[in-house]
Amino acid sequence: MVKAYFVNHTHWDREWYFTTQDAQVLSDQLFTEVLDELEQHPEANFTLDGQMSIVDEYVEIHPEAKSRIHDLVERKQLFIGPWYTQTDALVPNAESLLRNLIIGILDARKNYGEPMMLGYLPDTFGFNSNLPMILRQVGIHDFLSWRGTNFKRQTNSVYFKWKALGGKAVFAANFPLGYYTGQIDLESKQNLADFVKNRLDQGIEFEALNGNNQEVLIPSGIDQMNIIHDLAHTLKQVNKYSKHDVVIGTYPEFMAKLRGQKLPEYQGELRYPTYSRVHRTIGSVRSRNKRSNFKLEQLITKRVEPLMLIAKYAGIPISNGIVIKLWKLLFELQPHDTLGGSVTDNVALDINQRIKQATEIAEGVENYVKKRLAQRLQLNDHDVLIFNLDPTEFDGRKIVTIISPTSQIEFPAENEAVIVAKEEIKARPHIMQLTPNGYEFKDEPGYFKLKVSLHVKMAGLGYQVLHFSDSTHAAPELQEESGSSIGNKHVELVFEEGKFYLITKNKTFSDVISIYDQANDGDTYDFSPLRGDSEVRLPWNGIIHKQAAPGIESLTLKGKWQLPYDLADRVSTAESKIKDVNYQLLLSITDEAKVITAKLIIDNQVLAHRLRLRLKTDIETDYAHAQIQGGFRETKNEPIATNWNDEFVEKPVNIYLFDRMVGLRNQNQGLYFLGTGQKEYEKVGDALYITLMATTGQLGKPDLLWRPGRASGDTTSVGHIMMPTPMAQEQGLNEFTFGLYATSSQPVTEESLSKQLTKWYSPSVSYQLQKYNLFVNRLDNKLWDIEFAPDLPKLARTQSWLNLKPDLEVAALYPAYTVKDNLVLRLSNLTGETQDVSYLKDEGFIVVNGLEETIAQDYQVAPYDLITLIKPI
Repeated sequence: MVKAYFVNHTHWDREWYFTTQDAQVLSDQLFTEVLDELEQHPEANFTLDGQMSIVDEYVEIHPEAKSRIHDLVERKQLFIGPWYTQTDALVPNAESLLRNLIIGILDARKNYGEPMMLGYLPDTFGFNSNLPMILRQVGIHDFLSWRGTNFKRQTNSVYFKWKALGGKAVFAANFPLGYYTGQIDLESKQNLADFVKNRLDQGIEFEALNGNNQEVLIPSGIDQMNIIHDLAHTLKQVNKYSKHDVVIGTYPEFMAKLRGQKLPEYQGELRYPTYSRVHRTIGSVRSRNKRSNFKLEQLITKRVEPLMLIAKYAGIPISNGIVIKLWKLLFELQPHDTLGGSVTDNVALDINQRIKQATEIAEGVENYVKKRLAQRLQLNDHDVLIFNLDPTEFDGRKIVTIISPTSQIEFPAENEAVIVAKEEIKARPHIMQLTPNGYEFKDEPGYFKLKVSLHVKMAGLGYQVLHFSDSTHAAPELQEESGSSIGNKHVELVFEEGKFYLITKNKTFSDVISIYDQANDGDTYDFSPLRGDSEVRLPWNGIIHKQAAPGIESLTLKGKWQLPYDLADRVSTAESKIKDVNYQLLLSITDEAKVITAKLIIDNQVLAHRLRLRLKTDIETDYAHAQIQGGFRETKNEPIATNWNDEFVEKPVNIYLFDRMVGLRNQNQGLYFLGTGQKEYEKVGDALYITLMATTGQLGKPDLLWRPGRASGDTTSVGHIMMPTPMAQEQGLNEFTFGLYATSSQPVTEESLSKQLTKWYSPSVSYQLQKYNLFVNRLDNKLWDIEFAPDLPKLARTQSWLNLKPDLEVAALYPAYTVKDNLVLRLSNLTGETQDVSYLKDEGFIVVNGLEETIAQDYQVAPYDLITLIKPI
């Protein structure tokens, strides 16, 4: 006899083929029923899907329920949190995953009581191999999930210790048959004997068999499922029919039991499609949203939060609340269905609105801090504030945008100014202006909008003011030149006879980048090949132009491809409809850079296809080397049997996910792709194929080549309908920014790769206090001049507040949430070697966990790990 701990829960997708608003209407009834049932039955308990956002949304319409929720949480009848939203675990970066936990936990403690301190993700489509490390940052030692396991290939038990890249581990419990293993609905209650025999006991025995377990965990619930009425009585009836002992349990209680057991260990990602689908190719569906997610992550962590610290140092008031709201909007973009893209177009409209709102908050906070600082410094319209938002020294080029009455401008010689873009705005007559005498009408002069590349040297976390002047000795501009190559002393890129060659000191990478296209017979869950179609290479068939100026070189290739319009045209024996797909490829490099920056702009005019960029390396290796959340991992293609569907429910294709960087390397050579929201890669021979976009017109389709059987998304379930998704075709302009980094003269270390990541993703942030155009920054028009208090900190025209050694990547730098007038510094050790940062103790930093709670003062950062530190501002 096995003892089964029965946990009643509901799984709550915030949106899917229904919207968040639909889900909130459902919660009005369901959550109220949960509270009533728990108050009437103190022996019962209920798990509210591990995310705080749905609790907040319920309390918004039921403010009187807040105290009821708090009481039930304190009595350990209602389990909430720790996440703010049920996150995807493969696409968001490490800081997003960690901040989702931090904000979810702190919100729960502030409003409702102690959250469930478990890494509970019951329905996420696979898990990155460093998630245990992220969970441990907030003191979570347990993980519960459904998908991604294979007991033959990983561990022989549903319960195991899951180790992160650097060895930190959590106790893991898997629901191999789903979070609905013991689901008791009304029909089950009416046919209990049949339910127990054909479902419950089989689930218990499967979990007992895989690991020889005498105690097992049985989740009971499904999407938007009500609480089971009078559970104690129901289980009493269940036990009359079961061969096992079924008792009311809780997730925390069961996980505490696991800690005393000797469990098998596993290290690696959880992404096998064995007992359920993980949608291994969902990383490129609705690619625009994934790029927007990446942009927002960068906006918050690389721009907004460091600027908030500068504001604190400069005596400019701004609250954490507005940025926490910004984070929450981002978290609402990151649940598995939402960020994966497996949603209807009706939901996609809501997603786009959230992206818009989050971007506006981020840009607004940035605008506010920069203008107030410029006002405090009493700058004029020929001054430019340029920021270094990294807490380390910067020596290189930054791009500034300025407005000038003339394009004939001059910066100091040491800045080596180059005008890289110029737009002339014509004068406007009879324009209204508010003056001390009232409204007057004047002619508004014309002006130029200029983008200028400047070489600057700056200490960490600060700014400097640069002055430009109108001059007859104008800054040089990019000029057309003959030729089809760009480069510097580190690297050269040559375009010759339709192919690109990347040349380093000791190696030429031939035919280095190319584009491949293929029909996509899949849906918003998965790419799948079309029967009778194959992947084809698209030619670089356009016209190339070179531009150059001192310190900067660029190439622009413009052309068009002709592609079949839809799936039928891909395999038609009759005359097919063909559409032009115009493209531009822009490539640039500065004098000291080691990374070539590229932007591919594609005007997508065809349907249901996948575009991939091939990075050909000429490097023979079995392993791809990918930067993921908080570290690097190597992936090796696994053999796929012809009868793969005997073991798997979808084809276990060798398509993996990365965070920002992926490449191939051997002892002294490496070639890497740096992405901005591109997430999927496949290693084929000596090349990597990076998916740019995979477009589709259906939410779910049955009988795919790579995914036989039912449609994902319930579209072939009884009473459901097929759901077209024309927005997921992503027609129109799509921009893909990326970098190329090659090295061939020294060992390719993760430390050197980490430094390139820091440099390439460092943003250009600047500001000019001008009145030619008050909508360059949207809030300039409403941020009036103010009188500053006389006792504010004195500011110089060059200022630095935090200047650290560039030894580890800065994952985050922001005002503390729980300790007033302190800053949080989080460092990421992306290498496989322990790193010492004990010098930070002398700088006044103390070690804390992600929740800003003091822990052991160990300044050694383990491999592929994070360290969080705090100090007064």
